[in-house]
Amino acid sequence: MEFKINRNTFLDGIQKTLGIVEKKTTIPILNNILLKVEASKIKIIATDREIILISDYEAEVVEKGEITISAKKIYEMVREIQGDIINFVQKNNIVKISSQRAFYKIPGLPAEDFPSIVDEQDIPLYKIQGSIIKDLINKTSFAMATDETRKNLNGVLLEAGMDGSNHLLRMVATDGHRLAMAKGFTSGASLKAGKGIIIPRKGLMEIKKIIDENEEIKIGLHKNMFVVKTENTLLKVSLVDADYPDYKKVIPTEKGISVVLEKEYFLHALKRMSVVSSERYGGVILSFSEGKLTLNSTNLDVGEATEEIDITYSGEVIDSGFNVNYLIDAISVINKDQIMFEVGLGLKPSLIKQTEDDNYLCIIMPLKI
Repeated sequence: MEFKINRNTFLDGIQKTLGIVEKKTTIPILNNILLKVEASKIKIIATDREIILISDYEAEVVEKGEITISAKKIYEMVREIQGDIINFVQKNNIVKISSQRAFYKIPGLPAEDFPSIVDEQDIPLYKIQGSIIKDLINKTSFAMATDETRKNLNGVLLEAGMDGSNHLLRMVATDGHRLAMAKGFTSGASLKAGKGIIIPRKGLMEIKKIIDENEEIKIGLHKNMFVVKTENTLLKVSLVDADYPDYKKVIPTEKGISVVLEKEYFLHALKRMSVVSSERYGGVILSFSEGKLTLNSTNLDVGEATEEIDITYSGEVIDSGFNVNYLIDAISVINKDQIMFEVGLGLKPSLIKQTEDDNYLCIIMPLKI
């Protein structure tokens, strides 16, 4: 096997695999990527058995062939090379990589030892702007559970449906203490997702990595896998085989006290409160009173922070406690100048929404104060 390829193209292709290849595995070959050299292109393939990535790149092919090599090591080698063109030669199971005066030689493992990967070409796919999927992920992924034992919450729910005459995608994530929901609209037909699918955390992060928000992508479902196709990459993610909780029951039916806040001012005030937070305590008390909002965070181990914000409010005095990082996460993803904060009374949940539309909301349970 022998080929020449642009260094930056090759580096980009290998970099996409680094989050997929298994770092701790009893199957050493899952640390490797499979390189398949065909007529005028190379395929870079990676899998951890739950996620499959296949990328195609143009190359100057001298001799066809296939080999598996360490993803981490070849990435480090190509990253440090200064030349524009990479020369790649493989004989037996030894790989030689060179550019200008730099030369590496590393052992590979036979391609037949790599898990069998079928590159299906007839999967039904639907076009969508990459920015829509990326926005849905950004606005929900922070609320995923981190508890590996709750596999149905350790990912996001993706639903497809109609909103009037518009096709929509809705993404939901919750860890039991907060829930984030976002929706985006597509111009054409969309997924046939039935009651919804659960995309696991690792797969979701790999989807986000390969998407260019300025380009159109394709998505689909195939054999219990969510499929994303970009210009030169096909990514298949195994779905979580479990039922997602009925999140609609969590959405408050009783409206709390609504306050419109300047997003950036409120966000930076919260970040100043978070300075005195710790793993043991990360609470902030919000006190709403006539014309002002007072934020206070007191931590016996660190210190105390207090700040006042002018707001338009003339109702009764309300004190409510929250995890400060939950508020920061929920507000950071909003790309509007103002936010709507619906504060639940007592220990009822509160809502953070966008003022201009209902395409995003985050429900946060309060802390006892």
